[in-house]
Amino acid sequence: MGGEWGVGASLAMESAPQKWRGILSGIVQSGYSIGYLLAAVAAQFVLPTLGWRAMFWVGGAPALLAFYIRWRVKESVAWQQHRAPTVGAIIRTASGHWKTFAYLVLMMTLMMFLSHGTQDLYPDFLKTVRGFNLNTVAALVILFNIGAVLGAVLFGHLSEKWGRRRSMITALMVALVMIPLWVFVGILPALAVGAFIMQVGVQGAWGIIPAHLNELSPDAARGLMPGFAYQLGILIAAPVNNIVYGLRSVLGYAGALAAFQTVNILLLTTVIMLGKERKGRSFTGE
Repeated sequence: MGGEWGVGASLAMESAPQKWRGILSGIVQSGYSIGYLLAAVAAQFVLPTLGWRAMFWVGGAPALLAFYIRWRVKESVAWQQHRAPTVGAIIRTASGHWKTFAYLVLMMTLMMFLSHGTQDLYPDFLKTVRGFNLNTVAALVILFNIGAVLGAVLFGHLSEKWGRRRSMITALMVALVMIPLWVFVGILPALAVGAFIMQVGVQGAWGIIPAHLNELSPDAARGLMPGFAYQLGILIAAPVNNIVYGLRSVLGYAGALAAFQTVNILLLTTVIMLGKERKGRSFTGE
């Protein structure tokens, strides 16, 4: 998803009016959560009746939209203005901003720790520790992804008023205070509230990322730098589930999830506070 996310998000950000950039950023990012939500719905209703082959075709169908995008969606004015003549020129532009690129990679690595560290193992935690059946787990996954979509759009919108960094930090604080309810409470209604609000905060911070990364990236490398930083963030953060799973033997499952995310959120907050912001930057030079 990283490369496509980088190019698609850049096109969306470049084409949008500045005043709508934040909320559109949240909408673009919420596509991840909507996909996760639809996958949970399909796992609950399609898989038991039609089997894994049907899941494969249902999952692959949205990729056909790439053909429509290729032939019908026009290039943005900003891209036409700042288009680099060669791949080498793009790479030279990116290398000339290596400090910005390194910062983006660090931030994206911690953001990957945040999203995958709160989502990937959570269904297994609900099943093995809390003892919920598959239908209950699927329902909770659907619920917290609804929260994720709402959080991405809400905080994306708020970032136009509050600024990118302030809004991201606020969303991270929402996630931080939900950690006890998210893992340490065994009562289903309370745990559902914790999971829902946790993802409001997690994806609330993520909802600002498309706008924030594109505003920080140089014009000629705006298609490359955000997507490449995203991909490297995924690569570096790939062991997150192994790390959390390994911590179980020392801290227990709930303690491992809570401790890892507490440290990660505090570190990510510090990185965002120390970074720059270019909210409202013009992409066309007008």
